[in-house]
Amino acid sequence: MPTIEVLPHPELCPQGARFEGESGKSLCDNLLAQGIEIEHACEKSCACTTCHVIVREGGESLDPSTDDEDDLLDRAWGLTPHSRLSCQAKLRAGPVVLEIPRYTINYAKERR
Repeated sequence: MPTIEVLPHPELCPQGARFEGESGKSLCDNLLAQGIEIEHACEKSCACTTCHVIVREGGESLDPSTDDEDDLLDRAWGLTPHSRLSCQAKLRAGPVVLEIPRYTINYAKERR
């Protein structure tokens, strides 16, 4: 099984985490299965950017991004060339090292 390492995040994963991920599942589903409550406001339908992650190592271990994902990522806070929507990035192999950005843009929350 491929290894997923999550770099420390002040709220979601203060100590960081390292675990065996499940191939064929999205990064988002793998994170949620480990109790790392990454936001996913659109219920993983590739319609928002709240599950944005930065793949620091192992990007080649993920399925390639789609045009829809790439177009949507343009709206993500803290976009980098290694950004992915964790709901769309399916794990193939490993290891993968992820950073969850400190902030996210959640249009549904922001409008309240």
